[in-house]
Amino acid sequence: MSAQQVHDMWQVKAACRGPQAAVFFPPPQFERKADRLERERRAKAICAECPSQHECLDYALEIREPHGIWGGLNEAERRALIEA
Repeated sequence: MSAQQVHDMWQVKAACRGPQAAVFFPPPQFERKADRLERERRAKAICAECPSQHECLDYALEIREPHGIWGGLNEAERRALIEA
């Protein structure tokens, strides 16, 4: 196993894998604010129980992921961490 594969093992254990993955990213069509907040709440609840939450957030911050919920934070919350 390469160092990169070991580094990416958190992805295999991530709670967001599977059919629920859709809640982590906005839909292709318009999304009302109330719907977005509910979708993000559901995604963050999955993150809160995930054994890979910290590694996921570290990864998203490292690559400056501009979309979706990663490590329990949305785009604006991650941007605020980076700018702090």
